[in-house]
Amino acid sequence: MSARPIYIRNCVPVPLADIPACDTGSFCALMQEELDSRARVAAYFGCPSGSRVRLIAAIAHSRDGTIALFSCKAGAEMPSLASSYPQLQLFEREIAEQYGISFAGHPWFKPVRFCAPFGSGRDLFDRRIGDADFFAVDGEEVHEVAVGPVHAGVIEPGHFRFQCHGENVFHLEISLGYQHRGVERLVAGAPRHAVRAIIETAAGDTTAAHTTAYCQVMESLASCEGPPRAHALRALAIELERCANHIGDIGALAGDVGFLPTASYCGRIRGDVLNATALLCGSRFGRGILCEGGTAFDCDSGRLADLSRTVSTVKADFANAMDLLLNKSSVLARFENTGILTEADCRTLGVVGLAARASGIIADVRQDFAHGMYRFSHIPVVTHEQGDVFARAFVRFGEAMHSLDFVKELCAGLPEGGTRAACGPLAPNSLAVSLVEGWRGEVFHAAVTGDDGRLTRYKIVDPSFHNWNGLAFALRNQQISDFPLCNKSFNLSYCGYDL
Repeated sequence: MSARPIYIRNCVPVPLADIPACDTGSFCALMQEELDSRARVAAYFGCPSGSRVRLIAAIAHSRDGTIALFSCKAGAEMPSLASSYPQLQLFEREIAEQYGISFAGHPWFKPVRFCAPFGSGRDLFDRRIGDADFFAVDGEEVHEVAVGPVHAGVIEPGHFRFQCHGENVFHLEISLGYQHRGVERLVAGAPRHAVRAIIETAAGDTTAAHTTAYCQVMESLASCEGPPRAHALRALAIELERCANHIGDIGALAGDVGFLPTASYCGRIRGDVLNATALLCGSRFGRGILCEGGTAFDCDSGRLADLSRTVSTVKADFANAMDLLLNKSSVLARFENTGILTEADCRTLGVVGLAARASGIIADVRQDFAHGMYRFSHIPVVTHEQGDVFARAFVRFGEAMHSLDFVKELCAGLPEGGTRAACGPLAPNSLAVSLVEGWRGEVFHAAVTGDDGRLTRYKIVDPSFHNWNGLAFALRNQQISDFPLCNKSFNLSYCGYDL
């Protein structure tokens, strides 16, 4: 095997010509070698290249903060590696759906988002939504429970198919893609000034992380370095977003087990954090402040002081709410040993973010692939070994508390200077990758430019794309009545998957 990957750092562009182009056999061998070294797939996607499709693999190495890139020109059929490396299975299916490439030997070759006739390669929305096979377990007393895709309340559609024996779940298959929006194509085809509004709604509860990833990838292609004050303001937005969602999820977990004091308190406290985000930028969900080159506006000393006082109050109130929750034996009885996801299964499935850390994996983009303000700061990585609902709640609590401390530290020492640098034309025939630790986990953005420097391909991987199968594994041999609690302990995004 003569070809070797090229190893890059987060937000460092590379000419497309420098990415090794392998034959199919060498490409598969490199993929196996990289994944056997305990690395994981950050992204695996197709990119039009003349009349062919170029497959690009981005493999993340947390141990040294590098991203391995290598590629191959795909034919009509590629060998599937999903049976040996299950974290590839969704990526292979996505490529098949988008470009009509078949993956021989794929264990469960079915649509991802129902966005085209599977395997046709035609870019048409003419496949009947939900038209797919589902795994079935044979047995005299095995029964099937179908939930969704339409759910009660304000929530996106998603279908859950349980194979059960009595109350015990043998297998859960999750089928999403009912509201595919074509975000990646919109970004690549839209005028540059209009892209930010699209990115901000890629996954609405992860606005700051996705928009930061977009800004970073564009800045790297434009050789633009944002001012230190802008990096600090971006970190403020990301960490407030993390706090709001973690606190809200703790409250929802408390509500799922009927413990109303913490559920009520966290609902109010989450509102305080959202209002603090609005104080920062005018939007409770962090929209409008981040832009290419830095931030669209500044935050004066008066608002920073108000934000600091709010954070202090939120931290004390949240600690009290958690103290109530974790000292209640009836709560612990529901949380502990429920929905266990082992470290081995996390690594096999490529699970990222808090779900991985709750199963003992020490991995955090802020530490492993640090960029922006995180290059100059240290936020402790919170982990747990059990991998159950309690562990995921514990990690949320620890991360929120550390993020509140970090926000308070930034408010007290925000760097002086401007908040925006000029972000000019993008380098032609290049690729850049941006990783950001969103509140669910790793947010991945990649941009590919053509001869004129315009985007020809834009790839987004939300952490939910990695983690939905983790939820399915966590339900095995659990009571079906525990599904709402397990589901909330992951709290994954439908729209982040349906890009």
